[in-house]
Amino acid sequence: MTTTSAEGLRRLRRLLTLLFTVLNAAGLILFAYLVIREDRQQGEQAMDAELRQTGAVVARLVTYEGRLDTGMLGTDQLNNACPQITVLERHPDSTWTTNYTSERLCAKLAETMLTSLARQSVDTRSVINSYQRGTGGELLRVSVDALKIPGERHVGAVVTAIDAREVEDRHDRRVLIVFAVGTLLLGACALAGHIFSGRAMRPAVDALAQQEALLGDIAHDLRKPVAALRALAETALRNPDQHAELLPRAVRLSARMGGIIEGLLMRARFAAGVQELARQPIWLDQLVAGVVEDTPPEGARITLTTTPSKVSADPVLVQRAVANLIGNALQHGRQPGATAVVHVHVTDNRITVADQGPGIDAERAELALDRFTSGGGSSGLGLAIVRWVAQAHGGTLRVYNAEQGGAIFELELPSGD
Repeated sequence: MTTTSAEGLRRLRRLLTLLFTVLNAAGLILFAYLVIREDRQQGEQAMDAELRQTGAVVARLVTYEGRLDTGMLGTDQLNNACPQITVLERHPDSTWTTNYTSERLCAKLAETMLTSLARQSVDTRSVINSYQRGTGGELLRVSVDALKIPGERHVGAVVTAIDAREVEDRHDRRVLIVFAVGTLLLGACALAGHIFSGRAMRPAVDALAQQEALLGDIAHDLRKPVAALRALAETALRNPDQHAELLPRAVRLSARMGGIIEGLLMRARFAAGVQELARQPIWLDQLVAGVVEDTPPEGARITLTTTPSKVSADPVLVQRAVANLIGNALQHGRQPGATAVVHVHVTDNRITVADQGPGIDAERAELALDRFTSGGGSSGLGLAIVRWVAQAHGGTLRVYNAEQGGAIFELELPSGD
């Protein structure tokens, strides 16, 4: 299946948007993972610090004289507070029994779990911090520290436990917030990627649009001259005796085609930025006089009145614009069966071209300056180039009808003073 240039650009834009979104998604996922992990670690560290502090206090209050003495714990405020405290005693035969449990029940572990954790702490000679399930299935954070007497003999262990559900619930809420914010940021990244890729590809899109417009201009403007030239050539082949009449018409058509192509290419070069305006001070009256002198009237009558006028402009473009205005007036500025009369006036940086034709419909005056539209059925590209030249110089092009009939075009350019 054939892929057009426009489809290729759209596909490239989607690919760039996807790539931008994926890269940002990877960064957001990593950031979210680090935030969530840090929040969990901070929650665990806060609980572990509280448990170790409580365990250290209990270890200082417990004494050993043949067996563990926890009598001092009953009078301490720890007995009626959380974390939950359990002291297990290790007997010489390696059996374990519970020696003390704080009165306030806030995190109860099964006896077998307590014994297993105490034995593990003694065997590894380390403090154990872990999550465990209480007798009611609730999530608990537990810290286990072995008790030892001089001679490095372990005689028991202190188990402190706290309900971890509040910390976990807070962590879960923060996870949801991170997920929601991350989703919004990812959507924003996708939208930003779509916008940025569009902006990055705008020069290519504009270039493609200019190329398609140029091809459309060439095809539309050359269709009629080419058809007419072909008809003349076929007529000349069939009628050798008419060569003297047909050849001049063929030459004029060829010249017209050359002018169309030159105008299109000139506009395309400036639109693409390949060529820039060559501004310089020029005498507008002299330039217009030269264009009028080089324009064949072909049976029409052209009058010219000028006053000295100096402008800052590109002389090549201004010549093209003036020639297009005069050519348009000669082609359309006549009444049926009458001789075309064109009046050209130059004064105060303004060129006025007036004809005695049927004039221009006020509602279609603006359209007459657009591509492919004109009152006489031609492409209208000449007037579009005139308006483009005016805009490129910071000038204006106005069109209106005279009171006595006929159309008037006014091209005003910036002063060259």
